[in-house]
Amino acid sequence: MKPYLAASVAAFTMLMAGVSGADAAGEVNIYSYRQPELIQPLLDAFTKETGIDTNVLFLDKGLVERIKAEGANSPADIILTVDIARLMEAKEGGVVQPVTGNATINKDIPSSYRDPDGDWFGLTTRGRVVYASKDRVAQNDITYEELADPKWKGKICLRDGQHAYNVALFASMVAHHGADYTEKWLTGLKNNLARKPDGNDRSQAKSIMAGECDIALGNTYYVGLMMTNDQAPEEKEWAKSIKVLFPNAADRGTHVNISGMALARNAPNKENALKLMEFLASGEAQKIYAEQVFEYPVMPGAEPSAIVKSFGPIKPDTLPLIDIAKNRKTASELVDKVGFNEGPSK
Repeated sequence: MKPYLAASVAAFTMLMAGVSGADAAGEVNIYSYRQPELIQPLLDAFTKETGIDTNVLFLDKGLVERIKAEGANSPADIILTVDIARLMEAKEGGVVQPVTGNATINKDIPSSYRDPDGDWFGLTTRGRVVYASKDRVAQNDITYEELADPKWKGKICLRDGQHAYNVALFASMVAHHGADYTEKWLTGLKNNLARKPDGNDRSQAKSIMAGECDIALGNTYYVGLMMTNDQAPEEKEWAKSIKVLFPNAADRGTHVNISGMALARNAPNKENALKLMEFLASGEAQKIYAEQVFEYPVMPGAEPSAIVKSFGPIKPDTLPLIDIAKNRKTASELVDKVGFNEGPSK
């Protein structure tokens, strides 16, 4: 795989090196943390509507470092990311530029999902929910706080505590309750784990079906992806074995994270980049996101897909994303402090 990856990156770099001036008039270059298959339907629709071609470089890490290394000659026009942590990483890394006063984008994306300085914009949300066994969990209501209750001892599965999705949730707990409470809560959650944190969100559903645990934390959209995965029909069985519980539905609401976009600092095709950003914020793109990626559109009035609706209504936590972002460091430190990834105490 390494030679293939190197060749792919080299090919993209060579392609971009040849794109300049008038030659670049019909293109836009995207550096993405989002998996290519998830965003391709959006990009195809954009090209069909505008005639502007799209080039995508997918990275699973190191996006900010790559753009920094490329400097003023970076071909990156737009950055697409999968959570608030990576959006803030791009801003703090100095690889984005503000987009201010854009009436189209500001109309379609609520202020709560936009950076105050215009450095990034949220496109969709997803809930960090509880996957629960249909056979072994009778209750249909739960809170994040309850996950530390000893009644769940040995019954919870989770991916790496330092994964961005979990750190964001833990940061929201810090914002709501403070660091001292969150430390105790993380200790309780750790002691309720069935095993050391491992795998990804989908594999937690697999573990529930296998009887290794009764509940797990996962993002809402993975349930939709599993339910419709014809290439891996076993995932459909994992999805059938669980139900989605929306934590804290009766009080502050369920923690949500975002996917988002930002304009690269040295975008060589800035005009086309802004056109793509306007398209991604539009109702057409929001509908594609909802149907293809099973996330919640941020555009007021836009509806989630029928599959997502089948999970039940979501009441999003109104905690500002900025408050989550500023507590990420504390949350990450607490994960290490309590030895979360070591798994339950014997």
